Amino acid sequence: MRILKKDRQHQLAQLLDATPFLTDEEIAHHFSVSVQTIRLDRLECGIPELRERMRTAATETIADKVKALQQEEVIGEIIDIELDSKAISILDITSLHVFQKSGIARGHHLFGQANSLAVAILDDELALTAKSVLHFVKPVKAGDRVIARAIVRGKRDNRTFVEVTSTVGDEKVFSGEFQMYRSAGTSQEEVE
Repeated sequence: MRILKKDRQHQLAQLLDATPFLTDEEIAHHFSVSVQTIRLDRLECGIPELRERMRTAATETIADKVKALQQEEVIGEIIDIELDSKAISILDITSLHVFQKSGIARGHHLFGQANSLAVAILDDELALTAKSVLHFVKPVKAGDRVIARAIVRGKRDNRTFVEVTSTVGDEKVFSGEFQMYRSAGTSQEEVE
């Protein structure tokens, strides 16, 4: 059963509020309609294309918030950050990121995105990875967009515990737990 155009457009706006970095193809698949239908719906609703939505998010002075890294040191593009709380970055996988024989992304790119996000999230001038536990869940290929989400899970002394989960579409492809050293000591809060 197809939903009415008006209802689909309302649901489209809600979907993009929750996950603003979906491609037109992903949205079309979600609603089981053509990409052209989604493009027309976006135009009628005044919703910009993905690149413009990303550009708008990036202009919210994210680079000014990050203290421990320079913007060019971040693997991927940070699109949202609340220091000592949560952050999101995007990495578009190209042929430069994959093994030529298998077409699968090299793990150090996924780790690099997650690790640089774990460093960037800290409200400190000096933040280093003290320990990490990594889980490569599913292969990533050229053309995939990896969205990494970092959450601060707790603090103890001069350590902060950050969890990063990376997805392609709705599928988890990587997760990591990072124990981060920071120069500024914190209170004796329990790790969640």
